[in-house]
Amino acid sequence: MTQAKTIFISGYRNYEIGIFQEKDPKIAVIKKSLKSTCIQLIEEGATWFVISGSLGVELWAAQVILELKQEYEVSLAVISAYTEFFAKWNEQNQQAMQTILAQADFVDAVSRQPYTSPQQLKNHTQFLLAHTMGCVLVYDPEYPGKSQFFIRDATQYQERHSYEILYITMDDLQNAAYSD
Repeated sequence: MTQAKTIFISGYRNYEIGIFQEKDPKIAVIKKSLKSTCIQLIEEGATWFVISGSLGVELWAAQVILELKQEYEVSLAVISAYTEFFAKWNEQNQQAMQTILAQADFVDAVSRQPYTSPQQLKNHTQFLLAHTMGCVLVYDPEYPGKSQFFIRDATQYQERHSYEILYITMDDLQNAAYSD
């Protein structure tokens, strides 16, 4: 990914890949893969990383970016689809996200109201595509999840715009699990 400045990071929700505990060893493997990918992107010019605030890969990516901020000049943005995006989460998940939000460099929502329709989600995707230069997705087409909708839109967007999509697949995670 060349000349990248702002990168969206997303992927599986924790439940889509069977992760229900904070101490699950799969999280360390995912974070390791995200960290190496983000370092490569930073070295290629990335300065901002954006998440929408979903549980799973996005939360872990935010934790990785906050860790990388200690070594690199990078910023984290959390841009949700609508206000009160996290309101129905359980207390533990809300607390984890509040920790991220408190340390993020930019926090906002595309829609200034609570959830009212699927159009808010579509507008959010279009906003992310228009305001990032590429994305990193922890996703494997062989194992579908909610990210498939973003991928569909990103692939269509890519046909008309310069937009790079990087995947971290199950094979990549398997390799990361067995590498130093």
